[in-house]
Amino acid sequence: MTNIPDAGTPDLLCDLTEGVLTLTMNRPEARNAMSEAMNQALARQLAWAELEPAVKCVVLTGAGKGFCAGGDVKGMNDRNASGAPASVDAAITRQRINQRATAGKLFKMAKPTLAALPGAAAGAGFSLALACDLRIMASTAILTTAFAKVGFSGDYGGTYFLTQLVGSAKARELYYLSDRIDAQEALRLGLTNWVCEPDALADKAREIARRLASGPSVALGYMKENLNRAMGGEVDDCLDLEATHHVHCAATTDHKEAVKAFVEKRPPVFHGY
Repeated sequence: MTNIPDAGTPDLLCDLTEGVLTLTMNRPEARNAMSEAMNQALARQLAWAELEPAVKCVVLTGAGKGFCAGGDVKGMNDRNASGAPASVDAAITRQRINQRATAGKLFKMAKPTLAALPGAAAGAGFSLALACDLRIMASTAILTTAFAKVGFSGDYGGTYFLTQLVGSAKARELYYLSDRIDAQEALRLGLTNWVCEPDALADKAREIARRLASGPSVALGYMKENLNRAMGGEVDDCLDLEATHHVHCAATTDHKEAVKAFVEKRPPVFHGY
C-alpha cells in the first residue's frame, strides 16, 4: 500500500484509491479560496504524484458546493492593510514558482488530470480547472474569470488555457467582462467535457478517473505530451508573463480598492492606476 505524503494542512485533502489521487481543496467556508497553505500543499502533492508509480490519474475538486473561488480576496485585503510587502522582484519569482508547481504541473505532468467542479470556479480556480486535461461540471456550477472585478490581469495560466480552448476573441470577452458561464454554455463552448446532476458528480468523476487510471500509462503520458505540443506556444512563457503582470497589478490602487470593496460588500470604484 502506497502512503500519501502528509499535506501538512487541513486546507487540502488527499486520497489515493485504485490509482486515482483525489486532491480536494478544503475551505468550504471560503468557497475553497486558495490559502497559502493550500497552494503549497497542492504543489507538494503534485510533485509527488508526478513521480509516484502508484498514481495513474489525478482528480482536482473542491469541498462542499464550490470548486475554487480563486485567490483569497479577504487575505489580500488584510495583507494590503498590514503593509511591508515583499519586493516586486521577490513577489514575481514566488508567483512564477507557485504557478509552475500547480497549474503548470497539472498541465504538463505525464498523467491524466481531471477537474471535478461541484460549484463555482472563479479567477485562479477557473485557471486550475482549465489546466487539467478534462473537466466535469455539476449542472449548477458556473465559471468566471473574475480578475477584472478585483483589478487583476489574470494568473495560473488561464489566458493560455482559455485561448486554446475557445479562441482569442472569446477569451478576451470572458477576461474583459468577467461574465458568468453556466454549465450548459460551458459545454457548448468546450470548456467542460461533461455536465451531470450535482448528486451524480462524484460517481461520474470517479468512473472517468478509474477509466483513465486503468489505461496504458506510458501511452497516455506520450499522448498528453503530443497533444500539448500540438497546441503551439509555450505554457511556461505564459505562466511567467502572467506572474509578472499579476504582481504588478497587486500594487495598484484599483486592486486594493477592489478587495476592500469585496470585504465591505459594495461595488468597487476603479481609478485606472
